[in-house]
Amino acid sequence: MMDGQKIPGKTILIGVAGLAILLLLISTYFGVDAGERGVVLRFGEVNRVVEPGPHFKIPLAEQVVPMSVRVQKTTTKTEAASRDLQVVQTTMVLNYNLEPAKAGSMYSNIGLNYNERVIDPAVKESFKAAAARYTAEELISKRETLKTEVRNYLRDRLHVFGVVVVELSITDFEFSQEFNKAIESKQTAEQNALRAKRDLERIKVEAEQKIASARAEAEALRLQRQVISPELIQLRQIEAQIKAIEKWDGKMPNVTGSAVPFIQVEKQK
Repeated sequence: MMDGQKIPGKTILIGVAGLAILLLLISTYFGVDAGERGVVLRFGEVNRVVEPGPHFKIPLAEQVVPMSVRVQKTTTKTEAASRDLQVVQTTMVLNYNLEPAKAGSMYSNIGLNYNERVIDPAVKESFKAAAARYTAEELISKRETLKTEVRNYLRDRLHVFGVVVVELSITDFEFSQEFNKAIESKQTAEQNALRAKRDLERIKVEAEQKIASARAEAEALRLQRQVISPELIQLRQIEAQIKAIEKWDGKMPNVTGSAVPFIQVEKQK
């Protein structure tokens, strides 16, 4: 009511129609964020896939489903039997992304729950297939080789669905208590054997050192016997007497009896 007058019904209808048209125009516009693809459905069927940016769609007839093509992560817990029939449990972490060009077929054939329907089953299947070719101990010692096999299998398996495998990680393996005890016992036995081997090598080296030392002493004695002669012995005696004379202070020692001690220097014959 304006100035006591009612607004004509025609004006109201025009206003409502204008608002409806505005809302209709707004509904034709949509945007796709970076790292996503927009799957445009027309009456529920995939019509096209659009890239990031502003786009238009047919109101009421089309709707848009955003699908991420960024690198995503999924964690899968699984178990398998080794070649020697040991049950092993592990957790596998897979980094992947959707191929942008196949986002439409992924939605059309699998839907948005492709992780549960495709990726997790493929991870479990690939680990079981690879683990069956290794013994339980080899699963531990050859983890990198195992991871490479599982990753390559997943790439071939998921490529048909438009899933790109970026990287795969395998966490620690979990075995039964009986197997863990067996591994611990084996490691202890190996450590004891290694310690015994080192002790034996040490004893061997020490024995060789003693033999070498004895041989050296025997050789030294042999050389000494070769250089000793009667003339050398007489020379050593003369040298000892000369040293005694040099140390004598000229005083006769106090002795009992009439004999006077003297130092005799024998002539060399």
